[in-house]
Amino acid sequence: MNQRAKRLKDTIESESENFREQVQADHWRLHYHVMPPTGWLNDPNGVCQFRGLYHLFYQYSPIDANGALKYWGHKTSKDMVHFEDQDIALYPDQPYDIDGVYSGSAFIENDQLHFFYTGNVRHKGDHNYITSGREQNTIHVTSPDGFTLNKQGVVIGADQYPERFTQHIRDPKIFKKDNHYYMILGGRNLEDQGEVLLYKSTDLKSWSYQGIFVEHQANMGYMWECPDFFELNGQEVLLISPQGMDPLENQFHNVYQSGYFIGNTDWEQQTFKPSEPFVELDCGFDFYAPQTFEDESGRRILWGWMGLPDIEPEYSNPTIKHGWQHAMTLPRELIFEKGKLLQRPLIEYEKLRKELSEMNIHVDGKTEVNELQGEVYEMFLTFHEIGEIFTVQLRKDMTISYHKEDQLLTLSLGASGYGRKERKTTIENLTNLHIFSDASSLELFVNDGEKVFTTRTYPTPKKGSDIICFGGSAKINVKKWSLQKTS
Repeated sequence: MNQRAKRLKDTIESESENFREQVQADHWRLHYHVMPPTGWLNDPNGVCQFRGLYHLFYQYSPIDANGALKYWGHKTSKDMVHFEDQDIALYPDQPYDIDGVYSGSAFIENDQLHFFYTGNVRHKGDHNYITSGREQNTIHVTSPDGFTLNKQGVVIGADQYPERFTQHIRDPKIFKKDNHYYMILGGRNLEDQGEVLLYKSTDLKSWSYQGIFVEHQANMGYMWECPDFFELNGQEVLLISPQGMDPLENQFHNVYQSGYFIGNTDWEQQTFKPSEPFVELDCGFDFYAPQTFEDESGRRILWGWMGLPDIEPEYSNPTIKHGWQHAMTLPRELIFEKGKLLQRPLIEYEKLRKELSEMNIHVDGKTEVNELQGEVYEMFLTFHEIGEIFTVQLRKDMTISYHKEDQLLTLSLGASGYGRKERKTTIENLTNLHIFSDASSLELFVNDGEKVFTTRTYPTPKKGSDIICFGGSAKINVKKWSLQKTS
């Protein structure tokens, strides 16, 4: 640890101690989601399983809940459910990353971990920080065990990127194909269009630019962040997080988006061609910068940041005044079936289930059941019949509604949304809803993961505010479990 890293470490330890108790006492702290110990959390980084242990690194600002200088935080887990905080993994302690250790990924080769991340540098002066004043260097790190991370230095300097791009090129993701290593990076070209750049290597040290892996698409924003490429059940998938997209009917209503292309790669030309339109990964209010990895059992697992940058003034997070902000989504298994990319909660989370309440309910107008209440729970609704309208109200002012004729599923929030109001998606035939409610979040998996809604919600605890109430018309089977706390 050099002198700058030591000074940063000492400052963090002294200042975080001042508000650690305040953070822990907040009633909006989540029960079974990953959160920062203090301060700010955003993008998942370097997610992997190495020698049986799961590693989650993440963008971390430990003493500023509004997000200031970025580090890599680090958590580990043996089961993907219970996570243990580890020491900060990477500090912004070199000239090439002095203004922030930005997002990156992990790659395992020959029983060694390799990390690649973006080192951020902002020069003082009169700059727009788009075409001048910024460096975003690609840095290589190695680790023998996942705990000791050794910076190897810059492998692609900010001055080595193609001239047709702005200075916004970041978020490296590595994959291997035909004995070659490939790196994709998200970028913003000089025409303010998002694209994905491709680099190639034989040794993970020297990288050569191959060209544009995915060129800009019409109405797809000015910057593409956090690219991720993988094959699933024989299908190639590219994830990106575009900034600057316009809303389209019931899609793309957040300030920034995250989604995927299905397509095919021409490996002679080294270009990926989407075969279908871009699809939003999550229909809710709080989902961004997803990253995936393949675990040792062969599953493709996705983490997402349960948050968004630049949400103010549209909506806000009141946990800031308690010294922390943001969390991770539940980790989700990705499955490609019948031309669709499905997202499902990991089966491991079933171990958190406690007492089960199960019943068949005939909903005919407002229907309350005394046994169905709570703030922290998992609930699964199976529809045997459904009328023209069905609603379920949770946490007093959160409503999920389905209009059969319009084929629209809507998530609506009242005051507890702190500005979050309504999101919709098209569902041709509603068969089931899988709901995960936590102290200040909701994740809704629709039709076995065909669609997902994620949102933060901040209800004020009041007697009777946790009643679950159905409306409209339906015949449903309800299974509801209270859940153990993991943190």
